[in-house]
Amino acid sequence: QKKRRAATARRQHLKSAMLQLAATEIEKEAAAKETEKQNYLAEHCPPLSLPGSMQELQELCKKLHAKIETVDEERYDTEVKLQKTNKELEDLSQKLFDLRGKFKRPPLRRVRMSADAMLRALLGSKHKVCMDLRANLKQVKKEDTEKEKDLRDVGDWRKNIEEKSGMEGRKKMFEAGE
Repeated sequence: QKKRRAATARRQHLKSAMLQLAATEIEKEAAAKETEKQNYLAEHCPPLSLPGSMQELQELCKKLHAKIETVDEERYDTEVKLQKTNKELEDLSQKLFDLRGKFKRPPLRRVRMSADAMLRALLGSKHKVCMDLRANLKQVKKEDTEKEKDLRDVGDWRKNIEEKSGMEGRKKMFEAGE
């Protein structure tokens, strides 16, 4: 057990030492990023000095607008490049799937569409036949069944209950069932 305790104590000590080293490395990286940011800002953004006259101020505004336009154009160009590369990546990954033989099925949505609309979508202007499926069905008249006649003849439900109450009513129901 002493060996186990020593091994766990050593593991704990090594773990804490590694965490301390990682914490100091993170602090160094943060400091390096901050100095890099300060250097970049000092290089690309000179300190602003506001001129006293109105004309000089207008010229400064024009220069700033020109810089904003160039930066905006660069941003737009990089966005377009990014979109193109993303599209190329998608195409290449699709080709890779095709080469492997694994086809990724796209998620399909249910669409309610009549037969006419479906044929029109598939065939385009060539479709002229009307596919009304209900038009060719037979029309059948409902026949009055005996049950429906009995229901109509019943009339007042109270009379029906009085007739079927007692032993005589049970006897009538039993005979009617036969």
